[in-house]
Amino acid sequence: MKIEKRAADARGVTRFDWLDSRHSFSFGDYYDPAHMAFRALRVINDDVIEPGKGSGTHAHRDAEILTYVLEGRLQHRDSMGNGSVIEPGDLQYMSAGNGVTHSEFNPSPDQRTHLLQIWILPDASGGAPRYAERKLGSEAKPNALTLLFAGRPRDGAVGIRADADVYVGELDAGQRVAHRPVRGRGVWLHAIAGDLFVGGETLEPGDGAAIENADAIEIASRTGAEFLLFDLK
Repeated sequence: MKIEKRAADARGVTRFDWLDSRHSFSFGDYYDPAHMAFRALRVINDDVIEPGKGSGTHAHRDAEILTYVLEGRLQHRDSMGNGSVIEPGDLQYMSAGNGVTHSEFNPSPDQRTHLLQIWILPDASGGAPRYAERKLGSEAKPNALTLLFAGRPRDGAVGIRADADVYVGELDAGQRVAHRPVRGRGVWLHAIAGDLFVGGETLEPGDGAAIENADAIEIASRTGAEFLLFDLK
């Protein structure tokens, strides 16, 4: 098994008066040719949005966009007619397809919003844009991987237009879980909370890891942890 850690403090940084964003991969004005993407995983932005602020209407196309709200709330509106407030623990899926516009706004007057925004490249360009929400709630099983989004929908996962499976993992202190990717696929881990131990590496919040050539990946935690796992063609 080959593992390459991407430390949180090595990520790119963008700061505006309304946003503090950390980029696992090249994004916007942050460019690092050594970290452009991992397979079809193009963006993981770790964003904090100031109260009453946000991103005005802007366009996307040919991207599978996943948003996971960790703290605070996020108000979403788009050109498909969707409008909702995403709560902590909720996930949003928007397939940009052949083009969509949307806005994102922190509706709170006094609380920051902390979220992860993820872009996965679709298997093919075009198609009508589409939208879905996933309320994680009690669905996330302790000491297990819960499938959230999948190119081949199953186990209650939301279908996406990419050959990718996206899991959330939650571990209690002292527990572990294993993932067995199909030969030839790659795995990216993103640590959200707590500590992870995998392949001789320790991951803390914001850290990522690219894993290749693994028959089985064992992920353990000393203090308890939450993380995302991307299984990619």
